[in-house]
Amino acid sequence: MPRITQFTAALFIALQFIFVPAFAAPDDDFLAARDTFNARNGARLDQYARKLQEHPLAPFVHYWQLSLNLDAAKPEEVKAFLDGHGDVHVSDRLRAEWLKVLGKQKQWEQFQAELPRLVNEDAEVACYQLQARLAVLPTDKAPLAEAKRLWFSGADLASSCNPLFEQLADEELLSVDDVFARLRLALEAGNVSVARYVAQYLPGKYQSGVKPLESAADNPSRFLEKHSYDLSARGGREMVLFAIHRIARTDPEQAIHRWESIKSQFSPEEQAYVAGQIALHLARRHEPNALAWFGYAKEAPLSDLQLAWKARAAMRAQDWNALLSAIAWMSEAEKRRPEWRYWFARALKSLGLPVAADEQFAVLSREHHFYGQLASEELGAIIGPAVATYKPAEEEIKTMANNPALQRALALYRLNLRLEGLREWTWAIRKFDDKQLLAAAELARRNDLYDRAINTADRTQQLHDFSLRYPAPYLDTMQGYTKPLNLDDAWVYGLVRQESRFIQVAKSSVGASGMMQLMPATAKWVAKKLGMKSFSLGVVNKLDTNFALGTYYMKHVLDTLSGSPVLATAAYNAGPGRARKWQEMKPMEAAAYVESIPFNETRDYVKKVMSNSAYYAARFGNPLTSLKKRLGIIPGRSKEELPSDEP
Repeated sequence: MPRITQFTAALFIALQFIFVPAFAAPDDDFLAARDTFNARNGARLDQYARKLQEHPLAPFVHYWQLSLNLDAAKPEEVKAFLDGHGDVHVSDRLRAEWLKVLGKQKQWEQFQAELPRLVNEDAEVACYQLQARLAVLPTDKAPLAEAKRLWFSGADLASSCNPLFEQLADEELLSVDDVFARLRLALEAGNVSVARYVAQYLPGKYQSGVKPLESAADNPSRFLEKHSYDLSARGGREMVLFAIHRIARTDPEQAIHRWESIKSQFSPEEQAYVAGQIALHLARRHEPNALAWFGYAKEAPLSDLQLAWKARAAMRAQDWNALLSAIAWMSEAEKRRPEWRYWFARALKSLGLPVAADEQFAVLSREHHFYGQLASEELGAIIGPAVATYKPAEEEIKTMANNPALQRALALYRLNLRLEGLREWTWAIRKFDDKQLLAAAELARRNDLYDRAINTADRTQQLHDFSLRYPAPYLDTMQGYTKPLNLDDAWVYGLVRQESRFIQVAKSSVGASGMMQLMPATAKWVAKKLGMKSFSLGVVNKLDTNFALGTYYMKHVLDTLSGSPVLATAAYNAGPGRARKWQEMKPMEAAAYVESIPFNETRDYVKKVMSNSAYYAARFGNPLTSLKKRLGIIPGRSKEELPSDEP
């Protein structure tokens, strides 16, 4: 029997060497076709298309052919592709691109016929849709009313929206107040180019006031010192308000000093507006006078962003009435966010209304995330070992393996085209029910696509398998590094899951590498501490090297930040200096520290890592520990200096 096994293995290896080139050649042609498309070489692309007609990824090549010259493509050819490849994610992309072509060409009949089949929303297409409705029925003013709602944005909107805004102006449906309102939104967002575009809609007599826009943006302090503004003009006053806001972003105390010397020349409404802007930046810096400045804003309308920071300032100060007030003024969509539902309930409980608080906690506790876990604990429950409520049968997994869209996604991943693979996978599962999602997640796990397994299993609503949501690959290898350092495996895996979803070759937009997403400077610093000889950044993605460097750095930040996993997690993402800076001088509740982290990315990151760690602890059979206990208390800021050479 052993001889047969050895022979069979040898034969299999030999056959691999015989047949791999036969499969590799079409894949090489596909990659070459992709490069040809990126080079905009249509003639060469046509040659590859003929060679790849039977390749499972042939629809992508056809899509590239059509995309190269979509303006001149025959409608019947585009429609044939869309009708024949609806299960390929690029079909919806092509449909959006074609709708834009039809919109530019004002072919409204074809546009409206194709629009209902578009799956993913597209802002440029949305404005063409409003144009189409106006073209078909000019007396219908509803599209202009919708366009006016779009107007109130500080972002740079699609060019297809401009004709709508011009019509609003021509029909005198944009007031001076409307223009100044959007001007403020653009300036608050720091979008000076958008503000410049918006200012064109001001009547002539208002134009001179906004001329100093560039100087106010470039050097707001000098702008104010030189009195380069005209307070008799509304535009001039807006430029001063903008300059104060610009200064407050980096130095709110200086903004206060400058504002106090001139605020008497401004109306109560303008004074309240500036107070709200200064309060926002004070709150982001955790300054104790933030709530006072929110009070100075009086009845000024505050944005959801300002109200969120008013709420965070209130929770750090444990001013529960101010917290309730801030949440009460938020938009309905913002109020529904888990953080504000949780903190609203916490405020009720702290103010002696436990029954009302528990009603809120009960609803939130059914959700599987950071605040859902904390809400469960408020009701007395602690996460235990997760039991799978459904395990797909082999036949179900086989059905997924035979799904053409998932096969294409796997083929794209095999070619290391991860972004296209992700898009194809996401498109394939968009209509799956819970059973199909779990079967697809298991298929992904078996192909070592842990990121797809996690994200797919995360989508289920009623049936769950937490072993797919929280996989633990390479555990034996990882423990070779965590045990000597006495690190909590659950915390380490919670961090790796958030950092890379266990993608070994992961590389972030800022240059972090490997499963533990190490920045180059950090990797070099740790390698030096570990005494690694001839270290180069090229080895950071190697599993053992990545684990060695990453776990050492986790242990380092944990030890230098009072043993707090919350502070260490924040430090791993944003740097130890920032994690310390966000501490109060006295101890504080960890959940309030986490929620008031100024960086959106880091705030979300810490929540997810700590939530993940609780699920991994249950999976690894660790003693039951509440998430609240895992978070602990954030100690008061230490005066002890961090290592001077730390990255």
